[in-house]
Parts: sequence; C-alpha cells; structure tokens
Amino acid sequence: MPEFSFATGNAKKLAAVPLYVLGAAASVLVPRSDALWVFGCGSGIGEGSLALFRYARLTDADLRLTWLARDDRDLATATALGIPAVLKSSRRGLWLTLRARVAVVTHGFGDVNRYGLRGSVLVQLWHGIPLKLIQLDSATTTRISVPLLSAPLSGLLRRFYRGGYRAIALMPAASELAASRLRTAFALPADRVVVTGDPRDDVLSSGDPLERAQTARAALVTALEVELGDSRVLLYAPTWRDGEADPAVPSAAEWSRIDAWLHETGTVLIVRPHPNGVGDYAGGIAGSDRIHLLPSTRQSDLTPLLSAVHLLITDYSSVAFDYSLTGGPILFIAPDEEAYTDSRGLYEPYREFSGGREVRTWTGVLDQLALYDANAQWAAQVRAHSAALETRHFAFRDGRNTERVYFELVRRLTALQ
Repeated sequence: MPEFSFATGNAKKLAAVPLYVLGAAASVLVPRSDALWVFGCGSGIGEGSLALFRYARLTDADLRLTWLARDDRDLATATALGIPAVLKSSRRGLWLTLRARVAVVTHGFGDVNRYGLRGSVLVQLWHGIPLKLIQLDSATTTRISVPLLSAPLSGLLRRFYRGGYRAIALMPAASELAASRLRTAFALPADRVVVTGDPRDDVLSSGDPLERAQTARAALVTALEVELGDSRVLLYAPTWRDGEADPAVPSAAEWSRIDAWLHETGTVLIVRPHPNGVGDYAGGIAGSDRIHLLPSTRQSDLTPLLSAVHLLITDYSSVAFDYSLTGGPILFIAPDEEAYTDSRGLYEPYREFSGGREVRTWTGVLDQLALYDANAQWAAQVRAHSAALETRHFAFRDGRNTERVYFELVRRLTALQ
C-alpha cells in the first residue's frame, strides 16, 4: 500500500521551488483562454471534479474541458468515459494549465499541473467535510524531517502554503459548519468559501432512493468482480494516519469471529483502505469468501457506492458524513482515540462525532452488530445519530449541489470580465 506522509510530501515541495518560480514566470507570458477549463482529482477520475465536468459539458457546449490525468490508468478510465484527457505531468498538461481560465481540483494544486496555475480561477472542491484538523489548522501539514532545520523549514512551509491558498477563488462547502472549518484551514475570506453543497454528494441525493441503491450495488459488483446475491453489505473504511498503520486491523482470532458472523447472518464485509493508508488485511481476505478488499486502484471514488452499503464501520473518516446522507447506520471503532486526537486534533469532540458508542476492538464491533440486529430500540438510536450527522453537516439534500457551484463560478467569472 502507499506510504505517503506529509514529511515526504513537504520535502518534495521544497525541492521543487525553482519549478514554481519558472511556472509563475511562464504564466505572465502565456495568455489564458476563457473557453478552456482543466480538471483534476487526487484520487483519480471522480469526486466533485467529475460531477462539475459533466455538468459544465452539458450546460455550455462552447467550453473546452480537459481532464488532467495522474497516470496511464486514469487516461484509460477517462477515454472509457468519453472524457478528453492528457497527463498532467506532460508538456501538454503544463501548457493546458497555463492556458486554462479555470482549474478545478479536489485535493491539492497537484491535481492539475501545479506549476501552471498562477493567474487561473482556481476552484477547490475539497474531498469531504473535515473532522480531523487539516491544512493550516494542523501542525502535521507542515511537518518535515530534516535534522536541525525542521522548525525553520516548517515555518517556511506554513508561509508557502498560506500564500498558495490565496490563489483559491472558490471553495464550495456542504454547510456553514463545514465552511467555517475550511475558512480557517485555508486562511480564506468568507466570500470565497460558499455554502452551495458538495458536488460529490449529489449522487447520494439525486433521484429515487431504491434506484440509487440498485445502481450502486451493480457498480459495487462490477468493482469487486464478485456476485453478492442478496447479501447484506457492510463497509469498513478507516482513515489515513500519515503513514502509520491502521491499529484496528483484526487479529487472526478476530478475523475468524468476523467470518463466522458474516456466514451466520448472510452478510459480506467490504474493506476499503484509505488510498494512502497502511494496513495488512490479507489474512481476512484470504480466510473468508465473505470478506472482500476494495482498494482505490479498483474503485477510485467510493461515494457512488455508498448507497449499496447497509452499515458503515469507520474510525475518524469523513466518509461517515457522506454516508449519513443514505440514512444508514454507522458504527465506530477507535482503538487509538486518545493518541490520534492528541497528535492530529479534531474540529469537534470525538464522542460528538461517534455518538459516544465507539469501541476499541472488533470484538466490540461484533457485539454491537449483534445488538443492532436484536434490539430495535438500540438500532433506532444508531440510525438517529446518522440522521443527526446529516442534519448538522448538510445544508442541501436536493441533488443540485453541482448546479449551484457551476452558476456561482460563472457569476464570478462574469464579474471578472
């Protein structure tokens, strides 16, 4: 699995400073085209960038839209979807970024060609509602491991990040609560972080719920390449721990108990590691025909599949917020709650996020799963907590987030003319 960390990423950024300077100089000389927009996404072809790409293409035929792909796999996916794409790291990718009036990202500036962004109208469609402290709100963001120079370089990186974030022209948010977190995290004024709803979540709110569930289940079957029959689907989706391993990986005995419960209840468990996460789940996958791994290399965007999930198990992942839109129950496992909270920090108390029902082991999870099936009153409390998360963190549930973002962007572009 990938082992990206902020320390290694920051070292690469500092080494690339001359390229940023050259790119800024090139942006002064290369004129931008109002009709050209570029899109990228740190996790692949998907998220809010894909939703906005599709809406813009349907709404304005005069726009020239190009996806800037991470690699050949993304290029192939884009081709299959009928999306014009080039490698973001290629000369063509740099040229298109330099020429584009609008650049759309979901993770960071490197979703497109980071060296050609200066002077563009940058739209940051952040990939989820923050629970853990992010960007400038977290000291982890500027961590770098250089003997004797870590402290001054960390300060330099903080100024570097803050200066870069000033380029963000528009940052949509799911709610005013999410907007308040994004504003401090990116040091942005209130008028740049706008409550429009998150385009990535429209797939969880559009159309008929039964049809959404059927479409999502068919997509899940395709991604897993296994038949699910009429099995109930559980999803385990842990968060990223900046290069550290998932401490909740089940032991051999726990895998055995999980497998027995899955067979007894006609359930399958999907394990979805974070794209940059670390954890060895091979023992469970190899030992059970009801446990399946769904890595990001097989399905880059998890959100369209959430309507197929009957119950979510997670720790600190923002997938809990997205999943709450389905109305499904959520169980929380947090073996390292104190250490994680102390090292990373959260925007709200963990017990507020979890409803106070978090457990530390998979034995605890299995006990709660049995209780959920046996005790209707307790099950109703779990579902009520999901509903409370949805109410608190989402201003819109009408499937029109992408539309609002598009027209807000067009309004701002018009004002610049």
